[in-house]
Amino acid sequence: MVNRHDETDVLVIGAGASGAAFTWSLTLAGIKVVCLEQGGWVPLDAFPTSEPDAQIRWQTDFHSNPNVRGLPEDYPVNEAETPISPLMYNAVGGSTIHWGSHFPRFHPSDFVLKSQDGVADDWPMTYAELEPYYDLNDRMNGVSGLRGDPAYPPKPERPTPPLAIGRGGELLADAFNKLGWHWWSSDSAIASVEYDGRQPDTGGTLRSLASADIIYWPRALRRGARLKTFCRVREILVDQSGRATGALYYDANGNLQEQRARVVVVAGNGVGTARLLLNSKSALFPEGLANSSGLVGKNLMHHPCGGAMGIFEEWLGGEAGPRGSSMLGQEFYETDLNRGFVRGYDLQITGVTSSPLPTALGGIQQETVPWGQDHHRIFGERYGHTIGITVMTEDLPEESNQVTLDPVLTDSHGIPAPRIQYTVSENTDKILDHGVERAKEVLEAAGAKEVYTSHIRRNAGWHLLGTARMGDDPNNSVVDRWGRAHDVPNLLIVDGSIFTTGACINPTTTIQALALRTADFVKGEGSSLLA
Repeated sequence: MVNRHDETDVLVIGAGASGAAFTWSLTLAGIKVVCLEQGGWVPLDAFPTSEPDAQIRWQTDFHSNPNVRGLPEDYPVNEAETPISPLMYNAVGGSTIHWGSHFPRFHPSDFVLKSQDGVADDWPMTYAELEPYYDLNDRMNGVSGLRGDPAYPPKPERPTPPLAIGRGGELLADAFNKLGWHWWSSDSAIASVEYDGRQPDTGGTLRSLASADIIYWPRALRRGARLKTFCRVREILVDQSGRATGALYYDANGNLQEQRARVVVVAGNGVGTARLLLNSKSALFPEGLANSSGLVGKNLMHHPCGGAMGIFEEWLGGEAGPRGSSMLGQEFYETDLNRGFVRGYDLQITGVTSSPLPTALGGIQQETVPWGQDHHRIFGERYGHTIGITVMTEDLPEESNQVTLDPVLTDSHGIPAPRIQYTVSENTDKILDHGVERAKEVLEAAGAKEVYTSHIRRNAGWHLLGTARMGDDPNNSVVDRWGRAHDVPNLLIVDGSIFTTGACINPTTTIQALALRTADFVKGEGSSLLA
């Protein structure tokens, strides 16, 4: 038996970065919003780093891979056919509970790849259209950073001062300068000083304190939004005319519920959203909801990562301070065909050295400290003496990289699990080769006595993009420039699945800026959807 709930103006599926920002914006206009979230609230003091087992939690019940974490609110993912594991977190705040709070913007060039570089497609919008929402999101998050980065158009003064780059950052800054390469203090969604009543994140817990459950949800709830936790959505419902009418979901007790709404908004990620749309089959949509183009689940983009780790004689400091990248280099961001590939990468550096367990496990380069009689000596040489550089690459869309429904694997409610089929392209592979060598070059210029490199990291699928892509043509895209499904006029998507291309930079600020822009559309030009 299905319990049916009264119709609301807007139903949002997912309470992460985009769902939170979108909901908050709608509540400013008095729009009634119900949000269904698969997970629950994570306490602000979850997993204190002062506890002896804190780093063990990173490897177990706070792991970023749901297949490893295996909490009741998680769903399994078939990752047998991909070299990159999908990483996500189901909770109020979504994966921002677990992230590094790195908050760079896309470049203007990232929206015009077809016009500028002759690859992929142009977005149906520009950087200039998104810029006011970048600025708003920065203010909401109390972003820390330094104004004047020559890699970007001029930005307003950053809401809070930049994070310290640490002694390791100072060494690398000198090395970048010596090589004549760009570097700048990173924008981070971490207020470096008290901001808007929030204390700065000092790294005292494993969970992030720059997350959407702290920034957006309290404001949205005070304005009347309703947030239901531990609700697993099975499918989106449509009527005979093809309009979305709401969703079926399982509540915390496993009971099937129906939430009706005038507008349905999906705010999952490139895996979860594709899974939900593909599972929402009906007589009108036998191949999945909003899938007349056949592109739902296709064009999955990651940011494949390689990197380098330098070992230094100098003591660089133990674990302390906020998470995230404190500086980045964008010397190789734009296309230079003399390098043998299209587009590029950035180099990201954190100002905080690694904790003991990650050091033993090899850090981002996965160069594990070996067991045996030399274990303690090698560990001592590394702990507090290493600097890691992550190479984050552009990953152009390819239809063969996809999310489908697994024919066998299901979650605990019998809903088909997502299956990922993904291959690193030849172009991305060349980007990684070039980037790893440049990361090594920087570390050597900084004085590293030894450098380890890694070409591609399996545990790097934080960014799940492109599986419900945006575009003007319904034949080669799933949603329009506002995130509205071409096939379903009152279905909107506001997460990273709508990205036309993925850039080579962390996507969260762009995801949230797009969600805020779509919310303004619903409140303005698209207000007829609520009639």
